[in-house]
Amino acid sequence: MPGWNCLVTGAGGFVGQRIIKMLVQEKELQEVRALDKVFRRKASKDLFFVFTELQTKAKVTLLEGDILDAQYLRRACQGISVVIHTAAVIDVLGVVPKQTILDVNLKGTQNLLEACVQASVTAFIFCSSVDVAGPNSYKTIVLNGHEEERHENTWPDPYPYSKKMAEKAVLAANGSILKNGGTLHTCALRPMYIYGERSPFISNIIIMALKNKGILSATSKFSIANPVYVDNVAWAHILAARGLQDPKKSPNIQGQFYYVSDDTPHQSYDDFYYTLSKEWGFHLDSSWSLPLPMLYWLAFLLETVSFLLSPVYRYRPLFNRHLVTLANSTFTFTYKKAQRDLGYEPLISWEEAKQKTSEWIGTLVWQHRETLDTKSQ
Repeated sequence: MPGWNCLVTGAGGFVGQRIIKMLVQEKELQEVRALDKVFRRKASKDLFFVFTELQTKAKVTLLEGDILDAQYLRRACQGISVVIHTAAVIDVLGVVPKQTILDVNLKGTQNLLEACVQASVTAFIFCSSVDVAGPNSYKTIVLNGHEEERHENTWPDPYPYSKKMAEKAVLAANGSILKNGGTLHTCALRPMYIYGERSPFISNIIIMALKNKGILSATSKFSIANPVYVDNVAWAHILAARGLQDPKKSPNIQGQFYYVSDDTPHQSYDDFYYTLSKEWGFHLDSSWSLPLPMLYWLAFLLETVSFLLSPVYRYRPLFNRHLVTLANSTFTFTYKKAQRDLGYEPLISWEEAKQKTSEWIGTLVWQHRETLDTKSQ
């Protein structure tokens, strides 16, 4: 891999930033291009400092661009050896318009694949999602699932559908002939639910709990999940980038997808959030809650009301059947295939990941208290 260059899309995001920080430690890397539309926002000026102050011999170039701009993508890919594609719209509540999700997640991926062909990029790693595999029903148990079982999400919701179709496009593009006569090699990684410092989802949960006297809403007590720490997800992408460029490993990786988990204990999402935050005085809501089947059919009723009102009013339910299923299923996967083909082993242990995430949650608590003190003055 002498003198290779890498483009990372979604570089300003939760996973993208971690990938950049690990990439620049690669000895033979000459340049990493960090592409994200978010760089245009004034609130993200700190990202410039995060990337420009990295201790690295590699050149770090920040690109403010849109994944839907095909011509821009083609220019961004010129001279690039590897593309790591993490840019996506994540939405399971129906907040973002359906067409926006399809455009970014599916069309954006197709645009990037075409740009790689035109710019003769030889390796493409797609950050997919476990949501591509399901769960389709909270009644179905998947414990330590693996790639050979061929699970596939059947929900019509735009997020899982767009990620599923984007992954299919990426894997189908493996073996495409490049403009210079070379060959494009692709693979996809399916991380479990990703946690860690600066997780936007955990941040929202903690802020909501702070507004509710430290009570964590118990909405996922029927689940068994195996969340994965963000640095371990980033590490898997680095190994995939190495592997697709390695003549010995590449044939086994090309056109393949891999589940990415780590040694975080299997537990319900409710217990998981409590474990991370209990040091700061948070506790689970102990009040009575609806039985799961009733919650599911209530979600169906709310979706029906939303559909009936749609011609005259946009009503967005607080939850839907997909979210209820996602948050209350037994749905875990092993990383053995990634271990075998990519040489993947989690970089960060559960104890270290738990400590780092908990300490970050502590900063959210202190920020909240400072905000309240300022308002009271």
